[in-house]
Amino acid sequence: MALVPYEEGGGWAARQLHSPSATFHFASRTIRLQQDWRRLGVAAVVWDAAVVLCAYLEMEGIDLRDRSVIELGAGTGLLGIVVTLLGTWTVGVSRVLLSPLGAHVTITDRAAALEFLESNVQANLPPELRPRAVVKELTWGKDLDNFPPGAFDFILGADIVYLEETFVELLQTLEHLCSERAVILLSCRIRYERDLKFLKMLRERFSVSEVHYDSSKDVHIYKAQMGSRKDDF
Repeated sequence: MALVPYEEGGGWAARQLHSPSATFHFASRTIRLQQDWRRLGVAAVVWDAAVVLCAYLEMEGIDLRDRSVIELGAGTGLLGIVVTLLGTWTVGVSRVLLSPLGAHVTITDRAAALEFLESNVQANLPPELRPRAVVKELTWGKDLDNFPPGAFDFILGADIVYLEETFVELLQTLEHLCSERAVILLSCRIRYERDLKFLKMLRERFSVSEVHYDSSKDVHIYKAQMGSRKDDF
């Protein structure tokens, strides 16, 4: 699950997390997500890292048409939903058009979150796009036989880096899913020294660069690729 540290308390941010729903606007659509802190905790609320990565993908106009995309630790499903919607876009001379070639998106999390995740995905995608988004169980390092190695063009994660005991399994999962052409995009806050440790471990296996920083939300986006590759999107 997309787990991040959180302490009970007051304030606007806490009220947002405990709200039963959250609304966003991406890809010319309004996205309304259910949240359920009481039942699923931090896996069932929207975190800033997901919002920032969605905005980055849209603002940069990254071409997701006919690409195979997988999201790790999807939580509420915001990122996977937005990627599915953006994967139908093509940019014309003066406007954005719908493309017949959509992205193929696999939205993953652990078993406990799947029913909740599936309900958000189904509620926010038009019927014609629902077949392009598959919700699937993935526990890092354990369910890899269910995913073809090197089958994805983009591997995405938002606020999935914080538990040090999961770092080895997360890296193993990234290596399994990644191909020579694949791009990994990880969006996160750097909260603790252990977060920097993960980035060091990531750099030992991939070519890593920071491609965006949102100072208003203190969120970094890192791009990783196999070997020494630093391709554009």
